[in-house]
Amino acid sequence: MKKLTFLMLFSLLLFTSCKKDHVDATTTQTLQSSINDMASSLTTIKQIKFNEALYILKTFGVEAEGDVNELKALGQLINGKKVPEILSMADQVAQKNGIEWASTAPPSLGEMNIFGDETAKESDPNDVRATSLNIATQLSGDTGNGPTAMQIIPRLVDNAGNPVSFNGAALETTLEVFSNGVKLSTAKNLMQDNNFKGFHLRFSSLLASKIMDNKIDITVSVKTTAKTFKMSKIGLDVNPSALKVPEVPKTDSTLIVQDPNAVIDPNNPTGTSTTDPNTSTQPKQPTTDPKNTVSKFLNNVSSQNLKAAFDASSNPTWGSYESFSNPTSGFGAVKNVSVKNITTNATNPTAASVNATYDVTDKNGRTTSLKATFGLKSVNGEWKISSYKINP
Repeated sequence: MKKLTFLMLFSLLLFTSCKKDHVDATTTQTLQSSINDMASSLTTIKQIKFNEALYILKTFGVEAEGDVNELKALGQLINGKKVPEILSMADQVAQKNGIEWASTAPPSLGEMNIFGDETAKESDPNDVRATSLNIATQLSGDTGNGPTAMQIIPRLVDNAGNPVSFNGAALETTLEVFSNGVKLSTAKNLMQDNNFKGFHLRFSSLLASKIMDNKIDITVSVKTTAKTFKMSKIGLDVNPSALKVPEVPKTDSTLIVQDPNAVIDPNNPTGTSTTDPNTSTQPKQPTTDPKNTVSKFLNNVSSQNLKAAFDASSNPTWGSYESFSNPTSGFGAVKNVSVKNITTNATNPTAASVNATYDVTDKNGRTTSLKATFGLKSVNGEWKISSYKINP
């Protein structure tokens, strides 16, 4: 009898010790088994919050299409993690996506099961009885130069077009933004009731070069237990001045922003003479105004005389002539430069600073107003552009 009792206790201890306290994402089966083991050690309320956290991470914390791929991506994200770590990760994802959820708050998303089928239950809060979806849009953030954002608010409605009343749901809501048939962005959130604040679309997140005729199309989908509602709005106006426009002519690493005061030769920061003492005791000093060099430079860029423009510079950050004149990432992308003002900011025998205000039009017809500071240095009695910075 004692032997039998000992064997029973040993078996119970062995069973308990085999329970995992961290995620094992080796396979879908081990993922589900380890999550079940972790949940079984929690109180009922903690189990619900743990399942909600997994749902938040699966829906918003990974980039994947379809439930199977989302589940695999989730496994990779949380592999080896324990319950507190998963709850903390879900808090971060919820905050980043503007979702009103916290691991320390009471359960709010109903019954969440990332492995099971989403079938309707008698008390399923996601089984919202609606007929269709409406979308309201509102421009916002106007600071004098036009709106900077668009608020997109979806509402589930009944046959009469009135908003339906529900709460405690976790309806996966997706916003897709298009222009000329090309998808520009995707955002997700949870609709927990019909007072959902919607999506705040900042125009600065949209690349101007991807927007056709300053218009976008949007599609919003809301997934209930029984049905996914979807609605689109076509040809919504956006403010072109608020769109994301790469700095022109600074378009990539060939034009690196430097210190605005960096008008001294970086290879000779003291400004002392580097001429050969056997040939000259004093460096030859420029006799012209440094702003003339900047003016000629901008005029040569405008006329696409890029070789002359490049020869007027001695700026290592612009790289070779090939980089400087690149038609997509350098000054070769410029169609026209309209100079408004050029002033000499500071000058000494070896270095100078020139401020310039001008409009740049690229080869796609987009115009950008720029304020820039050019740093110049004396090279053999001529002013050469040695640094360049676009000012706010």
